[in-house]
Amino acid sequence: MTQEERAQLSDAIRTNGATPNPWWTNAVVYQIYPRSFQDTNGDGYGDLPGITQRLDYLADLGVDVIWLSPVYRSPQDDNGYDISDYQDIDPIFGTMDDMDELLDEAHSRGIKVVMDLVVNHTSDEHAWFQASRNTGDPHADWYWWRPARAGHEPGTPGAEPNRWGSYFGGSAWEYDPHRGEYFLHQFSKKQPDLNWENPQVRQAVYRMMNWWMDRGIDGFRMDVIVMISKLVDDQGLLPGEEGAAIQDGPVGPEGYSSPVPFCVDGPRLDEYLKEMRREVFEGRQGYLTVGEAPDLPPERSGAITDPDNRELDMLFLFTQTGIDSDGSKWNIRPFQASRLKDAMGRQQEAVAKAGWASLYFNNHDQPRVVSRWGDTSTEELRTRSAKALGLLLHMHRGTPYIYQGEELGMTNAGFTRLDQYRDLETINLYHQRVDQAHEQSPESMMDALAYMSRDNARTPMQWDATKFAGFTAPYAPEEPWLSVNPNHDKINAKSELRDQDSVLAFYRELIRLRHANPVVAAGDFSLLDPEAEQVYSFTRSLDQAPERKSGPEARSIQDAVPCQRLLVVVNLSSKPAGLPEQTAALLGMDQVAATSMSLGVGDVDRIMISTYQPEQTVGSLLTGRLAPWEGFVYRL
Repeated sequence: MTQEERAQLSDAIRTNGATPNPWWTNAVVYQIYPRSFQDTNGDGYGDLPGITQRLDYLADLGVDVIWLSPVYRSPQDDNGYDISDYQDIDPIFGTMDDMDELLDEAHSRGIKVVMDLVVNHTSDEHAWFQASRNTGDPHADWYWWRPARAGHEPGTPGAEPNRWGSYFGGSAWEYDPHRGEYFLHQFSKKQPDLNWENPQVRQAVYRMMNWWMDRGIDGFRMDVIVMISKLVDDQGLLPGEEGAAIQDGPVGPEGYSSPVPFCVDGPRLDEYLKEMRREVFEGRQGYLTVGEAPDLPPERSGAITDPDNRELDMLFLFTQTGIDSDGSKWNIRPFQASRLKDAMGRQQEAVAKAGWASLYFNNHDQPRVVSRWGDTSTEELRTRSAKALGLLLHMHRGTPYIYQGEELGMTNAGFTRLDQYRDLETINLYHQRVDQAHEQSPESMMDALAYMSRDNARTPMQWDATKFAGFTAPYAPEEPWLSVNPNHDKINAKSELRDQDSVLAFYRELIRLRHANPVVAAGDFSLLDPEAEQVYSFTRSLDQAPERKSGPEARSIQDAVPCQRLLVVVNLSSKPAGLPEQTAALLGMDQVAATSMSLGVGDVDRIMISTYQPEQTVGSLLTGRLAPWEGFVYRL
């Protein structure tokens, strides 16, 4: 359905540098966190039939792709990111038949399906890891096994091969008495890192990926894929190991050093990604690959996503998600628009000549953006700020990703007790920082969790105002695995579907605008007024006139005539804001006072989308003053 509504991007218009232009350059992706999306059997967990049941909602929204967080068989230590069998579906989500039905039903609606690929690590219950615990097994070198430090009792503090800490708290090494050695885990101790230096590991991963592609999926979102290559010395030793030629980094206040300088963007990353492209995707059409890239500088993304280098289509960079923390994500600092501009601007600049950007503020690992950078103090401000943040993101150059509930303006969970959380990272880091390192007080850490915990994004999808928000039946035998946000009686899909001024209706317009107007998808990006702290503005422009589909579908789209230059302006605050200097000059504000009446009539048609009524936005232009969370796209 959405394919018919899209403008054709002529090859005269450059997107990522490939010819022909990839289909995903004017697509929109919707991320589903399956355990929190829709429960159909009353066990408190979302499932694959629930996703199939809601496909019409997603088709009506207009998205082109759904990305599923992991549904593979798993012990669920890290909510499915610890996979024990890549080629099976976990029973809490359903069966392989359910997966096949979802694929068929999604494809029949013109929606592609991308699966999460977690191959930096597996579960410790995966058959590969269990076999590797025996030194004589062919899998013995499939993970990063190391002996205890000389002179130390194995399994005791200080015996670890180096001082690396885990992202989820504690040491990044776990002792296995059966093998008598330690294994590396950058995340949970039940998530051992695969040894990609071993070519047998890589080939096993590629076979699995091909199995899924042959089954009909449309690509992969690749979890922490930039961590698969580790830096080792000529002897194969990791930094900080006894006898290693490479020194470890400094130990921090929590008692551990960081593996980031040695495990992110390692020396063989490009080699592995090129090999993956050859082994899995060569000769295939219509797929999408996006890699998660924590701690990767934006400048590196241009090379990885340059189609000539044949690695990945796009990356999830993290520069924008760290602008409101200082050192640790748990040390919160106030939001500043100038920091967001710098982060997003660097991402845009990195792929200005070749490559492509993925655009996101929300996902399963990030708190709800309307609670984080918006204003939820009143219903009016929540709605306005959710629209403003959505408009800002979707008008950048790249492929936008919507996280489930973002299109409703869903908010953070509002938890006040540690026992309300289920996230492993949240619970472990609370105890490490408060009880062990005494780095934060209980009060400040609870405040940080309420702001930043991953569980803020994982509360069940709010479909309606019933007891469990329509996520599961009110009479279900089991309550949802994570508490439903109490505000579901006011914020839910059912009520927003009836409201033409809702956040949901606004997101539908944003998606239609991207589909219909090539300048939104492919136009050049130019930031204005980088130092302004309330107003975020930029231009998008195209030099080439695009080719378009003809027919009633294309003609019915609002603003179907393509624009060649757009001005995007967003007030990122709950206070009125004056137009900053460069933005005002571009609008010719020095002439407005003398010709306000004539400009007012003409400018209504120039407002392509606004968080307020177009007439009110014209009034804002005439006075040079924006209302709280006023954002608009103006045809220059």
